[in-house]
This record gives sequence, structure tokens and C-alpha cells, in this order.
Amino acid sequence: MPRIILTARVEDAQTWKVGFQTHGDLFRALGVTVTHYTVTDDNEIALYEEIDDLDRYFAMLQEAPTLEAMASDGVIPGSVKVFVLDTEWSA
Repeated sequence: MPRIILTARVEDAQTWKVGFQTHGDLFRALGVTVTHYTVTDDNEIALYEEIDDLDRYFAMLQEAPTLEAMASDGVIPGSVKVFVLDTEWSA
């Protein structure tokens, strides 16, 4: 199962947090099965997600419902970065 980390800057971290928690249907449509997240006082967010289909996830990130949700939550355009975790190491 693909795992990703998504980071972004937001206008207000607490506003983003409230809005983010209303998008369950959207995340299910993206194929997200697990999400962990954090927000900082510097208005940065980071998500760890496990997803079903990486190609579908990237395609849906560019579709109107996802873009509208991000805009509504105050995600700053151009600040989103997605990292696909493709290496595992155990100490």
C-alpha cells in the first residue's frame, strides 16, 4: 500500500484543522485509508497517508472538488508538496 507525506502552508492552521476534519468523503474518494497529521504555529501542515491507488490519488489532487476543499481550508496555492515513501529501513 503506497504511503505519502503531504506538506503545505496554510493561511491559519487552526482554521485548516477544522475544515480538514469535514472532508471524510473526499478522502475516501482519494483512496485514503489512514491519515495522521500535524499543524504548526507557523501555519504549516503535514499529513501521513496510506492510500489505495497512487495514480488515482495524484489525479484527484488536481480535480475541482479537491482544489475547492483546499481553497476553502486556506491552503496556500503552490505550497503543496507530496513525497511518496518508497524506502523502508529498520534500526
